[in-house]
Amino acid sequence: MSTQTKDFYKILGVSEKADQDEIRKAYRRLAKKHHPDANQGDDKAAERFKEIGEAYAVLSKPERRKQYDQMRKYGAFGMGGGARSGPRRPSSGPGAGAGGFGTDSQSFSFDDLGGLGDIFSSIFDRGRRPGEGARREGSARKGQDIELSAEISFDLSVRGGRLNLKVPVTEACATCGGNGARPGTRLDRCQECGGKGVVSFGQGGFAVNRPCPACAGRGRIPGDPCPSCRGSGSVRQTRTLQVKVPAGVESGDRLRISGQGERGDNGGPPGDIILTFQVKSHHFFRREGLDVHVTVPINMAQAALGSKIRVRTVHGKHVVLKVPPGTQSGTRFRIRGQGVTKGNRTGDQFVEVKVEIPSSMSDEERTAFEAFAETAALKH
Repeated sequence: MSTQTKDFYKILGVSEKADQDEIRKAYRRLAKKHHPDANQGDDKAAERFKEIGEAYAVLSKPERRKQYDQMRKYGAFGMGGGARSGPRRPSSGPGAGAGGFGTDSQSFSFDDLGGLGDIFSSIFDRGRRPGEGARREGSARKGQDIELSAEISFDLSVRGGRLNLKVPVTEACATCGGNGARPGTRLDRCQECGGKGVVSFGQGGFAVNRPCPACAGRGRIPGDPCPSCRGSGSVRQTRTLQVKVPAGVESGDRLRISGQGERGDNGGPPGDIILTFQVKSHHFFRREGLDVHVTVPINMAQAALGSKIRVRTVHGKHVVLKVPPGTQSGTRFRIRGQGVTKGNRTGDQFVEVKVEIPSSMSDEERTAFEAFAETAALKH
């Protein structure tokens, strides 16, 4: 993929001024549409899903987004005007290399921008030249993080518990051991990159090293590709994990699961899973922060004369609530300490009573109500 296509705003379909809520909604919509589980065997959907996750990983974090916007301003994607124009130096010259560009009068590197060097490296993958303060080809690299969304029940979000999570990951091919060659055959040096594993791309006034597309950065190509992975050295699989859901989570909360993401390169550690929770609505309970709200129906006699009613709580228990005489419909009562517990804090439960008027009455009930109505009229 060329450097000009890595416009994360276009990938998510949002404007540069989009707020975090717009970015989050766009990511969830696109991730659901292009998720590998919903597009079995579709390599383009898998690649699109990867791009969406990569874009969200940067734009969802204010600091990384700020650095990314600075890079766009400097023209790293062919969209900005911050870089001075001028003839590009050869890729082997002192001004070239990953994350930098040079002119006849100066040499500029994104490493000079502090944290931008790391962000730039993550966007354009691994293509750094040895000797320029970057990782050398063949060095150990941590695997990519995987962004997932999990829909959980209201009860599980309140009380916590276990969740079985299906994770699409790329694993080393068991047949060839990850080298892409049919067992017993040899690997040849890649002619495209000369065995270096990287090629140089130039645009305008800068040059960027990228993993060689022919050998995927390995520097070697199988003469006889492995029949299981077709020479890629990896296969796409679905792993099932059991995740512990903390008590009190709500929609939008994120959980990092260390070491369960994509495998690392050259012996590097695996990435992490970043799980975002989406809580289903409940037919009885409604949550606002740590407080819980419910509506309980009572009849006219209970409202007029007073009563005791049993009310269910989110903890699976029932409490007895005293309704005083003359209670009006819409009155709210607070039951302290019966809301959601999160960490060392616990909310309350609010009970709103709704007085129900019968749609039909027996003869005895009608006679009693008529007598009540006549007595009430005499008082006024």
